[in-house]
Order: sequence, then structure tokens, then C-alpha cells
Amino acid sequence: MSVFSRLHMPPLNGAAEWLGSEPLSPEGLEGKVVLVDFWTLTCINWLRTEPYIRAWSNAYRDDGLVVIGVHTPEFSFEHDVDLVRAHVAEREIAYPVAVDNDYAIWSAFDNHYWPAEYFIDREGIIRDTHFGEGRYEQSERQIQKLLGIERQLISVEGVGDEAEADWDHLSTPETYLGWARGERSDDWALSGKWSTEREAVVLDEPGGSISFGFHARDAHLVMSPGKNDPIPFRVLLDGEPLGASHGVHTDEDGNGVLKDGRMYQLIRQAGEIRGRMLEITFLEAGAEAHCFTFG
Repeated sequence: MSVFSRLHMPPLNGAAEWLGSEPLSPEGLEGKVVLVDFWTLTCINWLRTEPYIRAWSNAYRDDGLVVIGVHTPEFSFEHDVDLVRAHVAEREIAYPVAVDNDYAIWSAFDNHYWPAEYFIDREGIIRDTHFGEGRYEQSERQIQKLLGIERQLISVEGVGDEAEADWDHLSTPETYLGWARGERSDDWALSGKWSTEREAVVLDEPGGSISFGFHARDAHLVMSPGKNDPIPFRVLLDGEPLGASHGVHTDEDGNGVLKDGRMYQLIRQAGEIRGRMLEITFLEAGAEAHCFTFG
């Protein structure tokens, strides 16, 4: 039995804004089964779970399930409500989202993870939790149990930057670049004039680049243009154009544009997955590079 089995859902107060709904409360949700999903828009682990959350919301809404997304920002630029709203639209999230900029709901749940799911019964009692990716079949069975139904599980397959990681070939860990959480290693290096700030490395002059040796199918970079206009960039793989190994946010020549703060998928290796070297070069100053993630 979960440690949360006798704990009631805490208040949902303190959100900067609610998207897709008026503010919700435990009292107003009585009689409903509730799934609370903590996320942040740059988190690759959340992105790979979101197809399931979205599908469960659509499949079980008429049975009495209410999914509530709680967007609690990891990086400073993720406090931008309009940015969160744009990502909600892009991901076709049709369930309510609380913009938890001050960590009020996060703290009320005593949460510590992205993503985190809390499964709440019709009496408002937290019956189960799950942190991170995976366990999808068990989670859907838990939803059905709380709803009092039993049916065939739905089929879900993420695509693009929501696709399941290639776990068998993923050996490079998430790597932060700012001084607060970053650790210098031989895996990555800067070229050009950069400033290292708390959350990111920031390019001071055009033409600077970051190189990173990695072993994974997918390579992503969380980055932001700051207050600057869109910044064009180019990615090379082992010194060559990407070709069929381009990502969601790059073309076959490796070209892309840094338009807003988000996780950019730079590379999805085609063919044999092996150790590679990527290099991303920015044509204008001002790019803020926060964190590399892999899949």
C-alpha cells in the first residue's frame, strides 16, 4: 500500500494562472478520479510520458477521470506564462494546467520530481504515485481500478521528441552547463567567447560553438534566445551535415533557429547507434545553452 494511501489531495492554491479551466479545488473535484501530473516544458522525461497522459485524459474523461497538469518551472525562462500556454497548445493538451510559478502546489504535495503522477480516488485520497518514466500499464490499470472499470488498455506511441528513448544504446547522462549544477568534463567543450552563468552558458559573440561527445540515438539541448531575436544555428555530426540523422528542430544540413526557450532535438541517429561528436554553432550572440539530454 502506498505511503500516500491515507493522505488527501492538498489544496491547489497559489497558481499564477490556470490554463483551460477556472481554478480547481479538492472540494470541487469530489466524486471524480483525479490524476495530477507535475511537469516542466523542457524536461525530456516528461515529454516522453506526455503521450500517455494525454491519451488517458482523452480515453477516460467520460468515465470520470480529471487530469490536472501542474507546470512547475525548472529554469527561469519557464516562468513565462505565454511560453507555457504556447507549449500547451503545441502538445494539444486539452486538460487543465496550473502554472505553478511559485512552487505552491509542488510544495503542498511535497513533490520533488519531474514528471510525477499522483492518482487520487473519488474521495480525494491519494492512492498511488509514480515518479519518472515507465510503468505505463500499471498506471493505466490503477486509473481503471479507481474508476471501477476494466477494459483493454489503450495503445500509445510517442513520435518526434515524445518518442520512447532507445534505452539499449543510451549511455550519456543529462548534462547541465550552468555553474549551479554543471560539472565540467571531457565530454563537452566551448569554442568562442562565452559567459558561464548560474543556469546556462551564454554566448557573448557570434560564431561560438559547443561540442559534445555522446552515445545515444537522440541528442537534445535545452536553450533560450533570452531577450534577443531568433538566433540561427547549425549542427554538425562528426564534422558533417546531419543528413538522415537530423532531429525535430534541425534539417538535413543541420540548420535550425533558436526562437524561444524549449528543448531542441538536434539529432536522431539513423542506422547504427554509436558514439558520435556533435557541434552546434550559433551565428548570432545571445544564445543561452542550459542542458544536454539524450534519448
